[in-house]
Amino acid sequence: MEITNKNVINRLKRTEGQVRGIQKMIEEEKDCMSIMTQLSAVRSSIDRVMGLVVAENLKACLENPDTNPEEQAKRLEQAINMIIKK
Repeated sequence: MEITNKNVINRLKRTEGQVRGIQKMIEEEKDCMSIMTQLSAVRSSIDRVMGLVVAENLKACLENPDTNPEEQAKRLEQAINMIIKK
């Protein structure tokens, strides 16, 4: 699957809807475990979006290398750090 801005925006919109749902659950004083389950789903969704964006960045780095090898290495290191940062 090719990652496009539209794909990322659609995923973020779904996540936005999940967050609104959580707000409503809190307003309606739903049970803690249900809210935590939904919060976990939102976190997973955001992690997935981050992974897609970083993957696209890595792909761009590899397909269009920087003319400066040091700058290229820096960009790749930043992308990798974003993936492993948790």
